[in-house]
Amino acid sequence: MQREIIRIDEEKCDGCGLCVPSCAEGAIRIVDGKARIVADKYCDGLGACLGHCPQGALSIEVREAEAFDEQAVEALLATGQPVHAAESAQQFSGCPSANVKTLSPCEGFNSPRIRTDNEKGASALSHWPVQIRLVPPDAPFLQDADLLLTADCVAVALPDFHSRWLPGRVVLMGCPKFDDSESYVERLSALFQTTSIRSLTVLEMEVPCCANMSRIVAKAVARAGVPLRFERVVISCRGQVVGRETS
Repeated sequence: MQREIIRIDEEKCDGCGLCVPSCAEGAIRIVDGKARIVADKYCDGLGACLGHCPQGALSIEVREAEAFDEQAVEALLATGQPVHAAESAQQFSGCPSANVKTLSPCEGFNSPRIRTDNEKGASALSHWPVQIRLVPPDAPFLQDADLLLTADCVAVALPDFHSRWLPGRVVLMGCPKFDDSESYVERLSALFQTTSIRSLTVLEMEVPCCANMSRIVAKAVARAGVPLRFERVVISCRGQVVGRETS
């Protein structure tokens, strides 16, 4: 039958999961890092989820779809799981970065020890501020810089952030989940236009919502119209490099 139903734009969806709890029928789940309709029969098409997507990935369309089935919804909500096993294997509710975890301390770290007043760590930070939204695009330290753009959580997860990644680089930090993506694009595109960046490295966490950082950078580079390539490095919650690619 032809009826109204929720449409999810996968290009815009960053997998944040904010739409999941807003769907009282449980029709929306996060599968492979993207919001998806479990089955057409679970979606009533009323659009209660529309205002909860920060990326504007949700809309209502009219298309051929299975009729809304209230009894099927009740059965789905009773189990708390999708009907299809293949989807169930990939299922998790809400944003992965919001899942509470207790991590065992890594050997050599997080163990109590006595520190003296004279003991100091070596900071490789060369400038201030470091937040993307606070650094002006024409800041002197950006000229001819090897730029490190990193998600906020990376500095906490990476045990060698100061010793390996920061030396010789200018760092800018931000949160691609909670901060305004478009303001980041505008500021970074202005930065790329007004400064001569020698190299660009993007550090982001492995959770899907953090992947928006490299998308923001790619969009800013395109808007600036400059031939700037960058390396994307993905960090696990245990502080390991789990992926790298050059764009």
